[in-house]
This record gives sequence, C-alpha cells and structure tokens, in this order.
Amino acid sequence: MSKIYIFTGKGGVGKSSIAAAHAIKSALEGERTILVSTDMAHNLGDIFEVNPEKEPLKVMENLDIYEIDPEYVMEHDFQDIASCVSNMLSEVQSNDWSDIGLAPGMEELFSLLKISEMQKEGIYDRIIVDCAPTGETLSLLKFPELLSWYMEKLFPIGKLAIRLLSPISKAAFRIELPNKRAMNDIERLYIKLQELQELFKDRDTTSIRIVTTPEKMVVEETKRNYLYMNLYNYNVDGLYINRVLPRDINNPFFSQWLQIQEKYINQLYESFGMLPIYTIPWYEEELKGQMAINRMAKEVLKESDIFEIKTIHEREVFTKNEKGYLLDVALPGANKKEMDLYQSRTDIVIKLKNFKRNIPLPNILRNYLITSAKLEEGVLRIQFEKGEETDE
Repeated sequence: MSKIYIFTGKGGVGKSSIAAAHAIKSALEGERTILVSTDMAHNLGDIFEVNPEKEPLKVMENLDIYEIDPEYVMEHDFQDIASCVSNMLSEVQSNDWSDIGLAPGMEELFSLLKISEMQKEGIYDRIIVDCAPTGETLSLLKFPELLSWYMEKLFPIGKLAIRLLSPISKAAFRIELPNKRAMNDIERLYIKLQELQELFKDRDTTSIRIVTTPEKMVVEETKRNYLYMNLYNYNVDGLYINRVLPRDINNPFFSQWLQIQEKYINQLYESFGMLPIYTIPWYEEELKGQMAINRMAKEVLKESDIFEIKTIHEREVFTKNEKGYLLDVALPGANKKEMDLYQSRTDIVIKLKNFKRNIPLPNILRNYLITSAKLEEGVLRIQFEKGEETDE
C-alpha cells in the first residue's frame, strides 16, 4: 500500500526543497516514489531543472515528479465526477465540465482525487506531496469533509424534493431537475468523499509534516497550523526547522541573528517536543538541481526511520463512562478563550477563530446533551449525559 507524506508550512520556508530531498532519499532507497505538487505556483520543474508535462515525468531512477493541473485532471481523469458536480451547481446549465473550473474548492477536490487514485493504483510505494502555503493547504484538506457534510445533510432532502417537485418544475418553469441517474452520480461522489476523508486521516497511511523557520511570524503560524491540523483530525508526525545558521559562524554581522534564531528554536522545541524535530542548515549555495537537493538528503535526512509514519495524537474517541459518554479531541496549543463549542441535533461544532469543524454524533448520542467541556493539556474533553432530544 502506498504511503502519503504531505509537506505544508508558510510560504517561502522551503517546503518544496525539503519535500524534494525526501523524494530523492526515498528513490535512492529503491522505493518507487512520486513527488507531487498541488501548489498552483509549481516549482518542481525549477528545482529539478526540467520542463514538467501534464503527466508524471521521470527525473531519476525510481523517482517521478508531477505538477498537478486540476483542470487537466478534471477533464481527462474524472469526467463523470466533473459532470456530477456540474449537476450539483445550479448556475451550470451545460454538461461541459470545463465550465466548473472556477468553482470554489474544485481545484482542491480534483487534486485530492488524483492523489487518491495514485494511492489506489499502487504504482508508487511513496507519494510525497509538496503543498501550497498553510491557508491553501488547510482548504485542500478540509474540503472533502466540508462538502461531504453538506451532502450528508442535503442529499436525503434533495432526493425527496426532486421526486415531488420535478413534474411541477418542468411544467411551470421549464426547468429540468436532476433525474434519478444524476442523483445516483451524486451518491457515488459522496462515497468518494468519504473514502478521501478516511485515506487522508488514516494514521497508518498518511503523514502531515510541517516546515518552518526560526522567525517570530513563521513560528506563530506554525503553531496555528498544527492546531488546525489536529482540529480536522490529521496526523502531524514531523517538524522541520529550516535555514538554521551554524553556531560557529565567525562573523559579527550574524551575532544578533544567531540570538534570534536560538530564541525561536527553543520555542519550537518547547511547543513541539512531542514530535520528531529535524533541523536543516542554511546552506551556502542555492538549493537548485538534483545535486544540491541530494546533498540535503544525505546530510540531513539520515535517520533510518524518517519514512516511518508515527501516531502522535489518537483520533477523536468516544468512550463510555459512569455519566454517559466522553469525547476526547486533541487540540494542542488551543486557547479556550478563542474557542466556541455547541451542539446541534446531529453534530458537535468546534470553532477556533475562523476555522470550524462539525463532528457527527453517533446515533446512540442523538438524545444526549453536553454537560461539561474542559481543555486539559491540549485535549478537549466533552462530557455527554442523557437528556431530552433537541430539534436544533
């Protein structure tokens, strides 16, 4: 089974170089490897000094690179799903899938579908993903869950509404609502979204790794990135501190920079001590071309277990206790003052600043209510007790 390694972080911290170094190390170990870029501002071609094509390109033994073009993938690999999504969007009146290329989130969806397809095909042992900057990566990873949640809520209602309204809409408004076949397509898309969620949250298959540098703004974004990844239940199992100046540098110009870096490196170790942490020096040369990236692979990525996927925090778990049921959600670094929590009839909603996640409740808890919630050592513990079922 293919393993997936996703590299994320603030723009400009060196994600692409570090992902490329992992890809080269993996290939040199004899593992069939593909390095994938989901960033619309692709730069794998620049790193390897080649001109990537619309399909994977071999750059060395056991290593292909692939800059995903979502519209090309949508047109050539997922015509049926593209057509299905177009049926879901009311503003789309034709079956031309290229019309939905600008719909929000579609690029993310088809990039993920392509990675999932490669994982299922099993052609590669390791799929290494160079993602866009933090905000876009979060959009990429939360999109399947978000769309799946809406489909779960609306799909049963939609089937009933279409059955009742289709004759009326056709006669009165000359609007053709989706037929049974189209609704079946939507149902198949929902199943694919469920599969995507399970694949990218599978702690035996998928690893999220954060790249940072020892600077104030980058460190703060790294902390938020880690928090939000855990909010959406992704397994982060590695931190890479890039561009670290050598301690023995003999130049007074760098003395203050060394102090600044030491301060933020200490902060990173304090905040992420539970993760494997790798430090990468600030090289005296530009990391461009396979020889330069190969240097990083050999000098820094020396650990024999660097491709071992580790479980740092367990997935959210419901456990039965003497009061009812307890839900534990790992939220390392969360501040309870910035958190909002509420319960609807079918979901628990956790909101952290601008990010919100709906956690579906098991059927057995539909008539249970939240009686307490505590944030203890980075874990949100939500207690449910028997109560009256609500209609909200």
